[in-house]
Amino acid sequence: MQINSKLVTIALVAMVFILNGCSNPVYPPLPPSQPIAPFTTDYEQYKYIVGPGDSLNIFVWRNPEVSTSVTVRPDGYITAPLVEDLKVSEKTPTEIARHYEKVLGEYIKDPIVSVTVGGFVGPYREQVRVIGEAAEPQALPYKEHMTLLDLMIAVGGLTEFADGDKAILTRVIEDHNEQYTVRIESLIQDGDLSANVNILPGDILIIPEAWF
Repeated sequence: MQINSKLVTIALVAMVFILNGCSNPVYPPLPPSQPIAPFTTDYEQYKYIVGPGDSLNIFVWRNPEVSTSVTVRPDGYITAPLVEDLKVSEKTPTEIARHYEKVLGEYIKDPIVSVTVGGFVGPYREQVRVIGEAAEPQALPYKEHMTLLDLMIAVGGLTEFADGDKAILTRVIEDHNEQYTVRIESLIQDGDLSANVNILPGDILIIPEAWF
């Protein structure tokens, strides 16, 4: 009897999926978010870090001719009046202002500089990424006190094919990746607030497709 090669291929592919499904690791659940009191110690330490693509408004007091607005280049540097190739990526706006004052001090006596940020992008390590079966998968700048619910609202929720309660969150802890399960469907469809969790800078949320 001749064996249909197409059927054999389909059977092998199905077997691979079954074996992979059986061997998938089980990740621990991410602990639920705790109520966050204003100005708690854990969150006082977070400060926005500038990255490529950010817009910087640089104001030099009493020196409008060198005040300017610039966009951080892909290499993390900016060029402005009297200032060439200044590294600003991975710094806070205040750190940039103090560095800018030192550079301008070669041309202007005792410059006073303030730096504000617009068009927030931030460095890649600070962004939060959502991939898989989200309505609008994307990378987002981290916002203070961000939770899973905030993140899902930003990406438009789940697609109809998503298996939200088997989503995986990858987080860098002490220079290595840790993975946890999160229950998105329980949160946004069932209103189970115990499934809401804190999101941190650099988190990656992977939403798988459901197998029907």
